[in-house]
Amino acid sequence: MHYLLLRLATTPTPLPTPTLRDGISEDQVTPGLLGFIMTAFFVVATALLIVDMVRRIRRVRYRAQVEEERMAAAAAADVEAAEDQDGLDDGAHRPSSQSSQSREDGSSNGLSRPRE
Repeated sequence: MHYLLLRLATTPTPLPTPTLRDGISEDQVTPGLLGFIMTAFFVVATALLIVDMVRRIRRVRYRAQVEEERMAAAAAADVEAAEDQDGLDDGAHRPSSQSSQSREDGSSNGLSRPRE
């Protein structure tokens, strides 16, 4: 194994030739105009796809944000409606001073706070 590594390490590399081999023309090894056009096409297409993807991601984020705000507003409206309904129910069974006190305390479950 060491002999193989030593042999590979000491083998001289061939010098690159500055000219082309026989039978190969310069048109066969360079991309030319067609290669440039294809590369430019792929660069432009990739840039357009990235711009479109960013726009779609922003749209999805915005829609999610609007949906969250809508859900929060609906939940707040439901809580407010439930508190108003509790206030109407509580007003029929309790004097008005206790119902206003429960709203100030934030406890609308019908249990009174201990007096301090």
